[in-house]
Amino acid sequence: MFGYIRIQKSELLVREYDAYKAAYCGLCKRLGKDYSFVTRFILSYDCTFYSIFLMSVRRSCSGFKDGRCRFNPLKKCKFCQCTDDADSKAAALSVILAYNKLIDNIGDSSFFKRGLYKLVKPLFSRWRKKAAKRYPELDEIVSEMMMAQAEAESDPECGLDRAADPTATMLARVLELEAETESERRIYSQIGYGTGRFIYLIDAVDDYPDDVKSGNFNPFKDIQENKFDVMSANLSQAAASVFDAYNLLDTVDFRGIIDNIILRGLPSVQTEILDKVKEGLYEGSV
Repeated sequence: MFGYIRIQKSELLVREYDAYKAAYCGLCKRLGKDYSFVTRFILSYDCTFYSIFLMSVRRSCSGFKDGRCRFNPLKKCKFCQCTDDADSKAAALSVILAYNKLIDNIGDSSFFKRGLYKLVKPLFSRWRKKAAKRYPELDEIVSEMMMAQAEAESDPECGLDRAADPTATMLARVLELEAETESERRIYSQIGYGTGRFIYLIDAVDDYPDDVKSGNFNPFKDIQENKFDVMSANLSQAAASVFDAYNLLDTVDFRGIIDNIILRGLPSVQTEILDKVKEGLYEGSV
């Protein structure tokens, strides 16, 4: 469920791309500092977007600092300098989500993979406890989402909307935490809900062929007619709802980057993933 909220690099200005990389590398650095060098491997585009969103609405990026990549010390890079806990909060959410994703994988995977996941579970559990201690509200929101998701997917009558709602609601509640006014709360909530719905649905599309073979739950399985059109329409609607809410937001910092992600990145990812399954759908192989 990670890595779908991306930029479209070719449409960014050079300075915007440098700023995005600085946010990405800054979150990577924070993960290593707050948790472990190993947690740098759970760095995702989705939580980088969360970090950028926080820094944007809070106006908390004071500039960029030169440094060296932790994976390649010979490589120079820049890091966002946060004046608050935006990167720390994004790092905590990364760890909490990764832990819950691991638990989900243990239940859905084959015997061999399940064994590997169980081996690393104690590490993820320790990192998650540390993140939950710092940000208990994030851990509570994600935990409630996982329970709601499991309940929805165990229901034979579960449809698209119910299946996507837990992830969408989770991200809506996460962003609502940043609101200072009722107007902001409503805007942030809609941005979060649409983004969360998009992430869940694009992940379901991406996993569709494997889920058909394995018998795992997928909200698109029971759709018999115009399956590809239903996938496309639901993804487009989710992305459009993010843009509609975002248009009401008076962001200043990182505006070009967030514009790029919503207007260019989401449609690009949608096209990429849908194209992967389109041929198989029409040939009847999945």
